[in-house]
Amino acid sequence: MKKKPEKQALAISSKRFQSVRGSHASETAEDYVEAIADLLLQKGVCRGVDLANLFGVSQVTVSKTMARLQAEGLVTFESYGPYSLTAIGARVAAQAKRRHAIVLGFLRALGISEGTAQVDSEGMEHHVSPETLEVFQKMTDTLNQQQNR
Repeated sequence: MKKKPEKQALAISSKRFQSVRGSHASETAEDYVEAIADLLLQKGVCRGVDLANLFGVSQVTVSKTMARLQAEGLVTFESYGPYSLTAIGARVAAQAKRRHAIVLGFLRALGISEGTAQVDSEGMEHHVSPETLEVFQKMTDTLNQQQNR
C-alpha cells in the first residue's frame, strides 16, 4: 500500500530535519579534529591556547570540548599536555578536510568571492551528502575546464 502524499511529505521533512540535527551534532567535533590536524602539520604540536585562539573561545570551552572528544575516542591528551588525534580522529579530520576542499572549490568555481567562499564553505561542509559532494566535484571540474579554455 502506498503512503498518502501528506505522509510522504512528513516523512521527507522528518528525515531532512534529522539529518540537519545530526550534522549540527558532529560539526564541533569535525571542526576541532580538522583544526588539530592542521596545527599538528603546521607547528608539530597542538595546545589548548592554539585552539582557543583559532576558534575565538575560552580555554575552558576548549577543555570541555576536548574532554568530550576524548570520550568519543577522537583525541588523546594528558592534563595540561598537547592534543593528539587517535586513528579515528585522524580519519574524521581527513574526511572533514576533503569535504571542505570540495565545497570551497565548488564555490570558487561558481565565482563566489574568496572571503565569502571561505566563510560559506565552513558551514556548508557539514551539511552536504556524499551524493551532493560528488556532484559538486563534477561541476567544479567542468567549470574549471571551461574557464581554462
